[in-house]
Amino acid sequence: MKTFAIQILASLMLLASSVASAQTSHHSVVKDVCTMTSQILGGERNYAIYLPPGYETSQRSYPVLYLLHGAGDDQTGWIQFGEVQHIADKAIADGVATQMVIVMPDADTGKRGYFNDIRGEWNYEDFFFDELIPHIESTYRVKADKRYRAVAGLSMGGGGAFMYAMHHPELFSSACPLSASTGSKNLDDAKARYNRPRRDESDAELEPVSDETIKAYVERHSALLLAENMPVDDLKSVRWYIDCGDDDFLYEGNSLVHIALRKRDVPHEFRIRDGGHRWSYWRSALPNVLQFVSESFHQN
Repeated sequence: MKTFAIQILASLMLLASSVASAQTSHHSVVKDVCTMTSQILGGERNYAIYLPPGYETSQRSYPVLYLLHGAGDDQTGWIQFGEVQHIADKAIADGVATQMVIVMPDADTGKRGYFNDIRGEWNYEDFFFDELIPHIESTYRVKADKRYRAVAGLSMGGGGAFMYAMHHPELFSSACPLSASTGSKNLDDAKARYNRPRRDESDAELEPVSDETIKAYVERHSALLLAENMPVDDLKSVRWYIDCGDDDFLYEGNSLVHIALRKRDVPHEFRIRDGGHRWSYWRSALPNVLQFVSESFHQN
């Protein structure tokens, strides 16, 4: 009897060890400072990455979400303030979201923003598409098809999510701008913004940008103008989830984009919820974003 009891105890200990080992090998991993070299931007660029539970022990490839931070943050914003690891882990465990890789690039080092600079001095959008996406797809096990690629972001990053999906609808299955910056309100506003006194690194005053250049730049970087004028089939090829608080100073721009999409019969989700331009709002939005993009990743 004593021998049998010892065998039972040993079996239970082995089972507990196996469970603990399985739990250890099936947790998510967040790396907040990954680096890559950019020829376009001329130096090392940081990004953060979320690897879902089981990534390090599996051989499968995963869908990928590019999650963009706002002005004043860097690649760690969604980790530190957005609690992306906790929220994504819970959404996956609850069956709300599918397992996915989440990439969070830094757009606040050197110069701030996700677009190419109006003077051609800092071509971040070219970096994103020509260098970052290929780097991610060659370094991590992510699926390289439109269906399995999504983009989302908050504030400045929400503007990036709009522009990236509008400029390259062939690359993204879904886009989720949150409290998004939607671009200059009009040409006069853009002229005041892009021709305010500026100096370069040598302290020389920069030449003014021509009205024609500003007009072309605004037409390419206004979410409203693109919603009104770009080919409607391209707009419809992306699943849209637009979310902005009722107390947010960017409420008007997001509402106008919603109205423009409605007028062109472009299917989209539009949410106006109680809240302002703050992290508590974006944290509450993230589970819905993960669920929404997962619906694109799944077979219907």
